[in-house]
Formats: sequence, C-alpha cells, structure tokens
Amino acid sequence: MKSTRMIRVIGIQQNSDGEESTIELTTEGSFYKKNGSYYILYDESEISGMEGSTTRIKIENNNKVSMKRSGASAVDFIFEQGKKYESNYMTAYGDFTMKVTTNVLDVEISEETGKGKIDIDYDLKILGGVRTSNKLQIQLM
Repeated sequence: MKSTRMIRVIGIQQNSDGEESTIELTTEGSFYKKNGSYYILYDESEISGMEGSTTRIKIENNNKVSMKRSGASAVDFIFEQGKKYESNYMTAYGDFTMKVTTNVLDVEISEETGKGKIDIDYDLKILGGVRTSNKLQIQLM
C-alpha cells in the first residue's frame, strides 16, 4: 500500500581539491513495498538542480539500492557495498558515462512504520574528467 511521506535528501559532494558542496531537499513523496522491495518516489526541485525530474529508489534486501531518475535529466545508479557500476547520465547539456563505486551502504527502515534512513558513501567518476567523493542520506519521516 502506497503511503505519503516527508522525504529529506542530503547530498554532500567533495571534489579532488577537497572543496565540499551540500544540497538538501525536503519534499513530499511516496513510499511502498512491492514484491519484497521498498520503493521511494519523489519529484526533484529547483534546489537539486533537477527540476522536472522524478526519482525512484528501490531497496532490495537492505543491501542493494537502485536510483532511477527520469524526466529533464535521466540516470540509473546502483549502489551495492564494495561494487562498481557504470551508467549513462543524460542531461540538457549532453550525455556522460559515469562509474560509481559504493564504499558504504547502510539501510535502516522500519517494517512497521516505513520510517528510517539510507546512508550511502560513494565515489563518482565521470569518464574523461571529474572525480568526486559523495555522501547521500535519504530520510523517511
């Protein structure tokens, strides 16, 4: 059964020079369980720089998180501790190939209340260019 939740997304990105930038978004979204996996759905906003996009997060067995963004910008990320995945990021400015290496994935969601959080620490490399260290926290309230 789908339920409405307040969702807080905090993203911290650190570039190779050690400079950090933080984006925080609190929005209303949906949370539900289907075929043994949890799903979180929310619309991006101007704050995240991805206005016009929708993000869907799928949590499998508390050890694999897939993030699919569609709309104005599109990307598929898979976060699984100790694993590397490659994906394409499609934007209005062009398409980029990215490699994601998940260092830490911690999922704590209550079966009873549907509240909890996801903490992800990962490295992102855009092929032919930028490399960043990232922390992503998603809170279900």
